[in-house]
Amino acid sequence: MKDLLLITPPFTQLNTPYPATAYLKGFLNTKGISSFQMDLGIEVILELFSKKTFEKLFDLAIKNNSISTENGQRIYTLKEDYLQPLDAVIRFLQGKNQTLARQICTSNFLPQASRFNQLDDMDWAFGEMGTQDKAKHLATLYLEDLSDFIIECIDPNFGFSRYAERLGQSANNFDELYNSLQSKPTFIDNITLKILEEKLLKTQPKLVCFSVPFPGNLYSAFRCAQYIRANYPEIKVAMGGGFPNTELRQVTDKRVFEFFNFITLDDGELPIELLYENVCNSEVKQNLLKNTYKRTFLLEKNTVTYKNNTTKQDYKQLEIGTPDYSDLLLEDYISVIEIANPMHSLWSDGRWNKLTMAHGCYWGKCTFCDISLDYIKIYEPITASLLVDRMEQLIAQTGENGFHFVDEAAPPALMKALAIEILKRQLTVTWWTNIRFEKNFTQDLCYLLKASGCIAVSGGLEVASDRLLKLIDKGVTVEQVAQVTRNFTQANIMVHSYLMYGYPTQTVQETIDSLEMVRQLFELGIIQSGFWHQFALTAHSPIGLKPSNYGITPNYKNISFANNDIDFTDSTGIDHNMFSFGLKKSLFNFMHGIGFDMDLQEWFNFKIPQTTITPYYIEDCLNTETIFSTKPTAKIIWLGHLPLVEERTKTKKGFTNEFLDLTFHDKTETLQITLNKAEGEWLLDTLETLKPKNGKPQSFSALKKDYENQFQNFELFWFSKPLQKLKDFGLLVL
Repeated sequence: MKDLLLITPPFTQLNTPYPATAYLKGFLNTKGISSFQMDLGIEVILELFSKKTFEKLFDLAIKNNSISTENGQRIYTLKEDYLQPLDAVIRFLQGKNQTLARQICTSNFLPQASRFNQLDDMDWAFGEMGTQDKAKHLATLYLEDLSDFIIECIDPNFGFSRYAERLGQSANNFDELYNSLQSKPTFIDNITLKILEEKLLKTQPKLVCFSVPFPGNLYSAFRCAQYIRANYPEIKVAMGGGFPNTELRQVTDKRVFEFFNFITLDDGELPIELLYENVCNSEVKQNLLKNTYKRTFLLEKNTVTYKNNTTKQDYKQLEIGTPDYSDLLLEDYISVIEIANPMHSLWSDGRWNKLTMAHGCYWGKCTFCDISLDYIKIYEPITASLLVDRMEQLIAQTGENGFHFVDEAAPPALMKALAIEILKRQLTVTWWTNIRFEKNFTQDLCYLLKASGCIAVSGGLEVASDRLLKLIDKGVTVEQVAQVTRNFTQANIMVHSYLMYGYPTQTVQETIDSLEMVRQLFELGIIQSGFWHQFALTAHSPIGLKPSNYGITPNYKNISFANNDIDFTDSTGIDHNMFSFGLKKSLFNFMHGIGFDMDLQEWFNFKIPQTTITPYYIEDCLNTETIFSTKPTAKIIWLGHLPLVEERTKTKKGFTNEFLDLTFHDKTETLQITLNKAEGEWLLDTLETLKPKNGKPQSFSALKKDYENQFQNFELFWFSKPLQKLKDFGLLVL
């Protein structure tokens, strides 16, 4: 028996658990509150994509006469070819049957329907050695063929990472979702509810908490809550997570509470603790509605009531404990590669332990972002040492060394401290995160991050226009973005950029100029991946709160359920939808390294203006002069090994000078420098102390003082040619 059952409803990701329940379970552990967690999404997928279930699906499709397309007919005709390898392919994607890769890569092993028509250039994507990734991509297309069959013949609402998403998007009133829930459960609903029933019987919880991160989880959460309320009326049901945090802040429809007893907002730790006290503590349980709550909606006297009447403060980040992934089926997640792009594959391929470096966003100014909400507004970092403590605990628990830091924007100073702490402890980890392309990401910092295991960053360039970046209050310029992405790329850290079109007052010329900027960034190879998305007006962003300041007129609707996305009219009158296909098609080609010489007009089937951006604009942004100066407070770190040393003397005109030849080796190259013996010996002693494992890095001023105790003019030595070469070999200034 467990007091609480924490559930992520279908569907989020196939390859790794969504972390919300793991965060909550880690917190509940610190309070001695017993809980069990489950990712209902992966459990449903595994049941659905099995030979025995698909045999039933094929029979049902024929029985219902629901095969309506040539593609569906082809899949049904080849049903034996689809059924026979299905269980083996799932095991392969779980990492349990790796030798199947060679079989999958043969041309006639997997049946092929319409998804295989969009096969990427396999040689470009995976090369001759990428057998495992190539097989994952082919296996993913095979599953997507089967997914298309489900959508056509069984359930039009199905999607691998969402279910009935339309019902949760811009659902200002509850009617459509409510009416859908009055209908008979679907085939996939029945699988979901069967698995839920098994867990309820096993754990016998008093309180079931659904974490609903996205619109595509909403329908299933309501369907499960409906089942619990009907069959286990003694169990209380709560909902929290990203969707209610952003969309349900104004809910008034009391029908919602036919399904849920409680809806909580924002950070879940204290609200869940108080729900536990109300529901599970027998002393206060009898007087349920008179006790205290934190940011909680409930039905009181037949009216939707918002209660925030506790005197307790939210817990600090250092108090919430380490995420706990126990109970989750970590060995059963499926790694897929939907499109042959190395950055996109990070989201769907491999198991990642998810953590945050800091609560909220340290910048917190972008005008399109929901910066008025606590999850962004309240910025609270944790120390690097505590962060790495939690990383080590998760490695011990999950056996996985990969980390995805899911920050709104990871702060550079904390990333630097994190990297130093990882190197100090000599951990082997792989990690990636989201950032702002700000100037603090120097080349040396990027080299440090790479040395600690950072493999990729994603960040918002948004609109590649300085006027619009200023209007967005992004705090960066196109020139700065170019320099920072160059720094990451030179450190061999992959860069993904979020791109935006249709921002308020954006002109057609600015859209085309933005595309030209993006073309140049990809042509120079300093961005490797990107994604265009159209601007959406949200209720809790600065633009949503004061739309007239940004030249738009919102179309408000009466809100009784969800409120986030708002329809609007832009004063420019431009239909930005028309740019969608051309922007995305050109970007797809740029990511493949082709199409750079094409005129921008060729991406669009309507007349566009010529770009006003010069052909070498981004290249000119990168041609900046090296500034020979170092801040006194800058930290100096040595990432390399100590060199091989040879002494030699040189006599000229009766004077004998002693030298040290220092030969440095790194993993791929060799560097030799020569210094006079005294300075060389000082450098050897100093390099040993500058290694991260030796503790706190030294400052430039401390290094200068130590040098000038023996010699003169440290700057002359520091900026000499031998030391400049050494800086490219692991001597970093941070």
